[in-house]
Amino acid sequence: MSRIGVFGAGYVGLVTAASLAELGNDVVVRDVVPEKVERLLRGEVPIFEPGLDELLAKNAERLTFTLDAGEVVDGAEFLFVCVDTPPVAYSGDADLSRVWTIVEELPNVEGNPVLVLKSTVPVGTGEKVRAALDQRGLEHVGYASNPEFTAEGRAVRDFMEPDRIVIGAFDPDDGERVEALYASLDAPVVQMDVNSAEMVKLASNAFLMTRISFINEIANVCEATGADVVRVAEGVGLDKRLGPHFLRAGVGWGGSCFPKDSLALKQLAANSGYHFQLLNAVIEVNELQKRRVIGKLERHLGKLRGKRVALLGLAFKAGTDDTREAPSLVLASRLIAEGAEVRAWDPVVDGKQVMPQAEFCMTVQDAVRGADAAVIVTEWDELRDLARREIRELMARPLIVDGRNLLDPAQARAAGFAYEGIGRPVSPSDVLPERLERDREPSTS
Repeated sequence: MSRIGVFGAGYVGLVTAASLAELGNDVVVRDVVPEKVERLLRGEVPIFEPGLDELLAKNAERLTFTLDAGEVVDGAEFLFVCVDTPPVAYSGDADLSRVWTIVEELPNVEGNPVLVLKSTVPVGTGEKVRAALDQRGLEHVGYASNPEFTAEGRAVRDFMEPDRIVIGAFDPDDGERVEALYASLDAPVVQMDVNSAEMVKLASNAFLMTRISFINEIANVCEATGADVVRVAEGVGLDKRLGPHFLRAGVGWGGSCFPKDSLALKQLAANSGYHFQLLNAVIEVNELQKRRVIGKLERHLGKLRGKRVALLGLAFKAGTDDTREAPSLVLASRLIAEGAEVRAWDPVVDGKQVMPQAEFCMTVQDAVRGADAAVIVTEWDELRDLARREIRELMARPLIVDGRNLLDPAQARAAGFAYEGIGRPVSPSDVLPERLERDREPSTS
C-alpha cells in the first residue's frame, strides 16, 4: 500500500484517484476549486461518469479531498498530475500553465516521491519539468510519464482493465516503482523513454481520429453513390488487419481529448518544422462533418428560418456529461444563425448552462413537440425507440435526421417518418411534401 497524492479532481484525476484507492492505496486529492472540493467532501460527485460514484463511495476511507497542496505532498510516495491542458487560443499549443503551477508551487518535499504526469502534454515536456525540478533543488523527486488512455463513459473500466500501461522515466528505478502500482492489473506494461511515452498518447488519439474522419468521408461518398456506410463499415471491420473499432460514421468527434490533442500534435509538428498534412485533413473533415446536418435539414425543410428543430443529445457522446467541442454546440449555433428555433434534450447534461440560447426540455417528448425535425446528436439508449407513433404525432413534420445511425431506416420509414442517416441511402419517400412549399424570400425586383 502506498500513499499517493493527486493534483486535479476532473475526469482524469477523480478516476485515477478512485481507482488507485481501489487498488489498496491511500489517496489525497487536491483541487483549486473550493466548490468542487466541498461537494466531494459531502460525498457528491461533480461529474457524470458511470461507476465512479460507486467507486468513490466504496473507497471513501482511503480518499481525502483538500485545497491544500501541502497535505497532498505530505508523506506521499507518488504525486500524480492530472490537470487539464487545453489548447491555447489561436495557436493550438497545449496550455501547460496548470502543470507548471504545480511544479513551481510544489511545497518542500521530503523522501523521494515520484512525480507522475498523467496529463496529456507535448513531447519534450518531461525534460523541461525534470530541469525545473532540479533547478529548485528537488533532484530527489523522481519523474515519470504515465499517459492515461481512459475514454469518458467507460473510464473506470479502462483504468481497471487497460489495454496497456505506458511508463516513461529518466531513472529506471522510478519506472519500476510506478509499474509496481499496477501489479494487480492484468495488462502489458511498456517501459520506454519519456519522450516516446508522451508521443504514444498523441499518436494513439491521432490514429483514432483518422479512422473516424476516414469513415465519415466514406459515408459522404456512400450518400453520393447509394451505398450504405453501415454495411460498408461492417465489411471493412471484418478484415483482421483493420478491425471494427472507430468505424462508425456520424456527425464528428468532440470532447476533451481529441480536439485539443489533434491541435497540440499539429502544432508540435509545425514547431518542429514538419507540416502534418494528414492530420490537417483529419481535423478539416471533422469540422465539415458537424455542419452537414444543416444541409440535410435544408434539403427537407427548405429555408430554416422559423422552423423548430429538436436536438436530441448535447454531450459529445453517450455515457458522459462532457460537452466540450460537442457537435451539438456547433449545430445549435448554425441553426440559430439560420433563424431556426432550437429545442434541446439530454438525460445528464444541464442544457440551460451549456446552451442558454436554446430552449432546454426535460423530456424527449417536450423537445419534439411541434418540431419540424428531430436530430439525433448523441447515441443515448433512450433514443433507440424514437421512431414510434407517439413521437410522430407530437411533431409538426415527421422528419428524423439520425446523426449517429442509431435507428433502423426501414423501421423508421415504416413508422411514418422521413429518415436520413449519415452515409445511408435516401428513399424517394423521404422527401416531405412540405418541402415543395418551402419558404421563399420576397423578391426585391
